[in-house]
Amino acid sequence: MSGSELGPAGEFHLLVAALRADRADVESYTRVLSETLGSALPPGMVEIDRRRSFADRVAGRLGQPVEVRVSTPHQLLVLTAGRSGGVTGEIRQVVRGVVISRRDTDVEEWVTVLAEELQALASRDAKAREALSRFLGS
Repeated sequence: MSGSELGPAGEFHLLVAALRADRADVESYTRVLSETLGSALPPGMVEIDRRRSFADRVAGRLGQPVEVRVSTPHQLLVLTAGRSGGVTGEIRQVVRGVVISRRDTDVEEWVTVLAEELQALASRDAKAREALSRFLGS
């Protein structure tokens, strides 16, 4: 059964499950947000900070992703690689470009908020809706 047969609530749950599946590090989220969904997301919505070693620079590689930031109209979602290999999330409330609050969160909640934002984007934009459909395999 595809997400479209389940309705909006089913599509949301499929999106959350797809984002959670095997996404234990910042590099995985970077791939999903920049490669899989990147063409559908507005320019500048996703920013990636990378740590480049000397070897990365010499070889012309981009380097290891260490932080992903997703800007939405009212929130900034930040996912950071932890020092011990884990991932930490932060949700920042934004009003007129100014961060008014910050809240640390676990990856589960971060993914849920991200899925809500992507779903809202898809409801307004046909290109985003098409990319999300491809991502969910429906």
